[in-house]
Amino acid sequence: MSQNASAVPVEGQMTHRQILEALSGLLIAMFVGMLSGTVVTNALPRIVGDLHGSQTGYTWVVVATMLAMTATTPIWGKLADLFSKKLLVQIALAVFVVGSALAGISQSMEMLISARVITGIGVGGTMSLIQIIIGSMVPPRERGRYSGYIGAVFALATVSGPLIGGVIVDSSLGWRGCFYVGLPFAMVAFIVLQRTLKLPVYKREVKIDYLGSFLLVGGVSLLLVWVSLAGAEFAWWSTTTAVMVIGGLLILAAAVFVEAKVATEPVVPMWLFKDRTVSLATLATIFVGIAMFGATVYLSEFFQMSHGMSPTEAGLMSLWMVLAMMGLGILSGKVISDTGRWKMWLVGGLAAVVVGVALLATIDHTTNLVQVGCYMAILGAGVGATQQNLILAVQNNVDQANIGAATSVISFFRTMGGTIGVSALGALLSSQVAQNVENGAADLVASGQVTPDQLAGLGDGGVPHLDGLPQPVAQLFAAAFGDATGHIFLLSLPFAVLALICVTLMKETRLRTTLDDAEFERVNPDAAHRAAHARGESLAVSEPEPAAAGVAPARCQGETGTPAGTAR
Repeated sequence: MSQNASAVPVEGQMTHRQILEALSGLLIAMFVGMLSGTVVTNALPRIVGDLHGSQTGYTWVVVATMLAMTATTPIWGKLADLFSKKLLVQIALAVFVVGSALAGISQSMEMLISARVITGIGVGGTMSLIQIIIGSMVPPRERGRYSGYIGAVFALATVSGPLIGGVIVDSSLGWRGCFYVGLPFAMVAFIVLQRTLKLPVYKREVKIDYLGSFLLVGGVSLLLVWVSLAGAEFAWWSTTTAVMVIGGLLILAAAVFVEAKVATEPVVPMWLFKDRTVSLATLATIFVGIAMFGATVYLSEFFQMSHGMSPTEAGLMSLWMVLAMMGLGILSGKVISDTGRWKMWLVGGLAAVVVGVALLATIDHTTNLVQVGCYMAILGAGVGATQQNLILAVQNNVDQANIGAATSVISFFRTMGGTIGVSALGALLSSQVAQNVENGAADLVASGQVTPDQLAGLGDGGVPHLDGLPQPVAQLFAAAFGDATGHIFLLSLPFAVLALICVTLMKETRLRTTLDDAEFERVNPDAAHRAAHARGESLAVSEPEPAAAGVAPARCQGETGTPAGTAR
């Protein structure tokens, strides 16, 4: 049997009861990972104000976590092929605890951002390893019966995170409590997994693509740093800009070369992109990530800075989007399962995203909050109908052996798109707010409402406490943030339109009723050939015809240990 043949487990499969016991620990860990991001959202304006940070610092508290998650997700996945998955997920939880504890005691923005990098590494490992472990302990044909638990935890963390964060910030614990709230859950998950998780051990020799990971993240990070600092630390059109942009693009070009020609097991398998659906879904995922993450991250700041809401109230406003997202996600999933048709949901969902982003582009500091909530609901409904269904479309176009690689690619680029959006739009928001404050400040001084001394230090990109400012200045900042928020949604609109174009061009392939590779070879022979070629195997797929009774369809070499023929 070839090296790529299916590995034989050394230990026996887990029983249904054992799976449920272990799943409880995994779901607690998943809740911790998601909560770490959502619980901090409403605390950020207060955090940045207390630590005397800037809008750029606000952006990088989010970006640092997302970038660390993006960078380490594929590496954690490769490590799972080499070492104990149970040990790895416990290490990831321990890293998360350390990062969260450091964030909670941070005394400066630099320390907080560094701590969030550590947290992101832990969350990246936790979230990726959970999916890998579930795939290892649950046979593919039975995996669907457990998906409801995962969906419930996802919804719970998404809905409760902003609310919990808002309540904690407004309590005596303050914003530091937001970083500690997940620690007890992480410790419980660690103990439960130690007692219940008993996985079969698979032996397979793999090579970790460190060079590809380093180049890919390095190139993107350099471009993100440029976007965040340009206009503040140096001019958009400058020598520094030229060096950083050209350098970032060259590093990314080297990453593509390594992934395509050098890496034995690339972190981003380039052959996947020969499939039209995978390529278009990846592009759509990047554009949706830029439009959704990039703009919605700043809605909490909009509610607090422009409308004077408390963190708890801002958390309640997020329910408009979250509940719509959950509702359409559940509805679309059920209908797709019943009908096998997925493209109309992607096209309709992205159309709703375009409409929602376009409507949010019209908001300013005077917009009625119910009106803003309705716009958020439209955007949430569109995201709910597309986010998971993009992954479904990709998974349907790859064989079972490559579902992990394809899913990680989509997750990688979705997070990367979100990171780019948060960083780029955050920089533009900061610039827009500073410009609006500068213009308005001149009018306030000219009218005698404030003195130049009262404006000292304002308009430099900082995020002030509005209740500590003279009323005319506070109103100026509220208007500046409100108007700038609508502006960044307007800049997000073209990316939403590009995502809609991508899904419109996708070819709808019949959803497979099983995960058996024989059906995959019959439904999508071209994709089956690409998968076999990437493994160095050959595959013979005949034209569809009635099969004789008792005759099995052609299979990839390595699945049974016998040659299947010669590729066409």
